[in-house]
Amino acid sequence: MKKYVLIVAGGRGLRMGGDLPKQFIPLEGKPVLMHTLETFHRWDASAGLILVLPEDHQPYWKMLCREIGCKVPHRIANGGETRFHSVRNGLQSLSEEIGNASGRNEKVLVAVHDGVRPFVSPEVISKCFTEAEISGAAIPVVPVVDSLREFTGGTSHPVDRSRYQAVQTPQVFDYDLLAKAYEQPYTDLFTDDASVVEAFGHGIVTVPGNRENIKITTPFDLLVAEALLKQHT
Repeated sequence: MKKYVLIVAGGRGLRMGGDLPKQFIPLEGKPVLMHTLETFHRWDASAGLILVLPEDHQPYWKMLCREIGCKVPHRIANGGETRFHSVRNGLQSLSEEIGNASGRNEKVLVAVHDGVRPFVSPEVISKCFTEAEISGAAIPVVPVVDSLREFTGGTSHPVDRSRYQAVQTPQVFDYDLLAKAYEQPYTDLFTDDASVVEAFGHGIVTVPGNRENIKITTPFDLLVAEALLKQHT
């Protein structure tokens, strides 16, 4: 089985309140994105890592790699207008290497992961790949811990939070399934890769995620990330 990971990092970091995109914000001397790459390399050094970055971010990333010394082998694909288009670009960058299913001797699985989630556990990554090998599509989820209310027509009412789960990444799929799903026209209803695959008509299996697998999008998230990193070192 061949394994690839598309690490998507197209955010401009507006919620951080600064000019530096959030994936480049330093965390213990390295940009968040470099920590994410290292997480997957530690999990399985044989997995192919593809970093999907906007073209205007790529020179800065290459400069960081030179100055800090990024030792994780990876290649770069151009980001797109939306996350959907970035993932599609990443899949297209794999197409020549992977080829079509009829000429291939082994199964290929592709994970799609947010560049600003450096704390996914190796156990969660492995569970997602194991389940995707069986079902074709697996995503990590965690229970919702806050109370929830639904707002309609100016009023609100509580909802049963046990019926809801928060979705994380990596979301792992059979490559051929994901590539075909991403041939669909873009719609605003595509909020993640699972929604694209479900719109294509394929079901999704969930596996337990890890609570530390936060998406770093706000200054508060960065404080949490710093505390988590100190626990890991």
